[in-house]
Amino acid sequence: MRVDCEGCAGCCIDWRPVAPVPLDHERRGPRAPLDDTYNLVPLTRDEIRDFVEAGLGDVLTPRLWEAPPGEGVEIDGVEVAAIAGKPAFFVGMRKPPKPVAPFGLERTWLRACAFLDPETLQCRIHDTEFYPDECAEYPGHNLVLGKETECERVERHHGGERLLDDTPPEDLHGLLLGPHALGAKVFVHPEPERLAGTIEHLKTRDLTPEDRAEFVGVAVGSHPGSTEVDDDRASRARAKTLESESWAGEAVAAWDAVAGHLGSAADDAPDPDEVEVARGAPETPGWDAVRGDD
Repeated sequence: MRVDCEGCAGCCIDWRPVAPVPLDHERRGPRAPLDDTYNLVPLTRDEIRDFVEAGLGDVLTPRLWEAPPGEGVEIDGVEVAAIAGKPAFFVGMRKPPKPVAPFGLERTWLRACAFLDPETLQCRIHDTEFYPDECAEYPGHNLVLGKETECERVERHHGGERLLDDTPPEDLHGLLLGPHALGAKVFVHPEPERLAGTIEHLKTRDLTPEDRAEFVGVAVGSHPGSTEVDDDRASRARAKTLESESWAGEAVAAWDAVAGHLGSAADDAPDPDEVEVARGAPETPGWDAVRGDD
């Protein structure tokens, strides 16, 4: 599997506002997500724990799904997909609006992963211990499952060659499906009554730090292969998440405060280095360095 990511980052950016046709979400399972985040990356329990321990818990956010009437659990008047009568969710990385210029476009306000450098369109945590398996193996999971990749969508709508080799890797670590995902990538909240108000916040993009920390704590406290949650471990992770004041979390708030309308020109946007690097974000090497390595 080989891809050309230079000038793209289509898998890291919500480029629907500049797409010539409507795009659907890349989803895990048949349920529609309650949020409207495009390509939210599901993290494993261990990855979530590592983010929290490193003080990056404030960049994490949950995803829950709708369920047909009578097939889930009702919270805030919404039927939420459930496992054993408890709300099911996964945890991903937040996507604030950023001034980005993918596919040869001019700088535009589009939602992008909190760790994406808006200037180089490279990941700030690439080649670090925090780089998620799901990102490292993309688009391998799609290729194994026979699903269209974001690379191919970009090729179709904006030209170029992004998916250079469609042979999936033989050894995929992050592809957890069915029962193997329970407690390892898909989690179950043990007390639905604690989530009152949260579902409405999720749908309106108004999640509070307390909302996000609640799900992060449960994920860290989960047991692989089980719906059980270690209350002490969950409580410690919840508290540490609420204490987080990372450069990434601060940058999310800063971008939210200055962003223009999604899909609009970002000519007058702040310098990304002033928003992210000045707060402690790792710098990216640029594509000349990548080409030199190749």
